[in-house]
Amino acid sequence: MGRTFENRKQAILKRSDRDAKAFSRVGRQINMAVKAGGSDADHNPALRRAMQNARAVNMPKDKVQAAIDKAMGVGDAADYQTIVYEGYGPHGVAVLVETATDNPTRTVANIRFAFKKGNGNLGNAGSVSFLFDHVGVFRLSPDGIERDELELELIDHGLQDLLDGQDEHEKPVLILRCAHDDFGQLQAALETKGLAIVSSGFEWVPKTTPELADAEIDAVLELVERLEQDDDVQAVFTTLG
Repeated sequence: MGRTFENRKQAILKRSDRDAKAFSRVGRQINMAVKAGGSDADHNPALRRAMQNARAVNMPKDKVQAAIDKAMGVGDAADYQTIVYEGYGPHGVAVLVETATDNPTRTVANIRFAFKKGNGNLGNAGSVSFLFDHVGVFRLSPDGIERDELELELIDHGLQDLLDGQDEHEKPVLILRCAHDDFGQLQAALETKGLAIVSSGFEWVPKTTPELADAEIDAVLELVERLEQDDDVQAVFTTLG
């Protein structure tokens, strides 16, 4: 029983850490969305996206409301800003780190340290972003959806790619991509059709991916994990895909 218990304990701790990180990440999205466009999700697309993302990670409704209230000035609320840091990881893999921070001095120091410990180097703005496309991404449940029909209907609304994938709970999802400037148009089309959006946002997709050995990939993933442990980090993207 001892070994089984320890394995189970570690699994629970990892899930707890993952959930806490996900709630913190979405809470900051809600904070920035409310401060930019108000607390009415019907008239604030960014807040609708953040609330969709909250549901995707099973964030309790009371925590969502608490994040909205804090952003509206009920209690202490930090002012977050989005900053993207760029650099190279092991074996020349390009890395983009998207953060939401109320203290850029602290954040850049932490990010630089993580790159150094992970055998990488933090670069300047623009040093690797040209290797990626910044695209809009929507994730939908595939249940009840006729894929080919949906693709044809959404091409005129900015859809570029329709792919198969998994959500954070390893459930199947459809991944829809569009150009950054077509995000609002595609979001409106999906909402008009009444389709349930699991999550949405913007992601950095590499234009090309390198061929690396398994051990080299592991070294890059160790850096990604180190970066993701920082509370200010929202997402990490690499040219590994």
